[in-house]
Amino acid sequence: MKKVFILIGTRPNFVKITQFKKVAKALGGVDIQIIHSNQHYDGNMSSVFFKQFGIEIDIMLEPFKGNSSEQFGHIMQQLSRVFIENRPDFLLVVGDVNTTLAGALAANKLGIPLGHLESGLRSYDREMPEEINRIITDEISDIYFTTESSGTNNLLKEGRKKENVFFVGNTMIDTLVAYQSQIKSSNIISKIGVPDNPFILMTLHRPSNVDSKESLLKICYLLENLSKIKNIVFPIHPRTKKNLIEHNLFDRVNNLKSLFLTESLDYFSFQKLISEAETVITDSGGIQEETTFLQIPCLTLRDNTERPITISLGTNELMPFNPELILQKVEKNAFKSGEVPELWDGKATNRAIEIMKTYIK
Repeated sequence: MKKVFILIGTRPNFVKITQFKKVAKALGGVDIQIIHSNQHYDGNMSSVFFKQFGIEIDIMLEPFKGNSSEQFGHIMQQLSRVFIENRPDFLLVVGDVNTTLAGALAANKLGIPLGHLESGLRSYDREMPEEINRIITDEISDIYFTTESSGTNNLLKEGRKKENVFFVGNTMIDTLVAYQSQIKSSNIISKIGVPDNPFILMTLHRPSNVDSKESLLKICYLLENLSKIKNIVFPIHPRTKKNLIEHNLFDRVNNLKSLFLTESLDYFSFQKLISEAETVITDSGGIQEETTFLQIPCLTLRDNTERPITISLGTNELMPFNPELILQKVEKNAFKSGEVPELWDGKATNRAIEIMKTYIK
């Protein structure tokens, strides 16, 4: 039985690995153990996700609060001890967060074969920390699991061997498929009191959109005017709320009649909101994929995306954070339609495990 460690550290990572233990047990030949780096140290939200998904964490690293550089060192040191004491046959890292790169470097230094789930994605914006994490992780990985054709093409252009690049599909969609009944039965819409008429779902958390007073004023202006024509559900990220409060702007939006503010939500509740929304306004990465799969229009307030298939084939559209342009699009209901990308079928995890079984010596 080959021992595979999967390393996760943030809530987006959790959503991408929910089916691995179950599928590995069904297929046989691979023993999956999950390591949580504790990069996101919001214990309550992490516990909610683990409980909903039934994820059993085998190894939990010690939590650490500090800057990104210090966090890298902490995670690498902790992982090195784990790998030396309980050496795996293979390490799978997920996505593009600090944990991803820290795990890749630790495995590389100890000669542990490395796979990258969701590899090859590129925004071509090196001011995004995630882009650097993606690029370096792909530089030192041994095999690559891609979610879309752009990931495969990018890796081949960068010189990766074709026989080491595997288009398996999107494991985040596996989670969405697996938990459809729980999502449908969520009572979040009635719980927060949203009327039956259509609503817009909005999430904003990226520093470029929420860290300056100028950008926060744009959020206020957009919400004030959007709420005049639509109901808005806004699960507010802790970073966004903190900045609004610090600039004395939180009350300006909190009192809007047609705005329904919530704290961060569990997975089932949030996916229920996406599935019932008229459109989604966001700056997230994963939401672009979830809305594409669910065929819900999505306006992404970013200059670029590392997930281009959500634009070329899906329901996603990049927009500058220009409140007037956003309002015009909502008023005209001028949203694009799309298709579900190839292999976003709920079986990506199965394909990835079958490949690992073949690859691991």
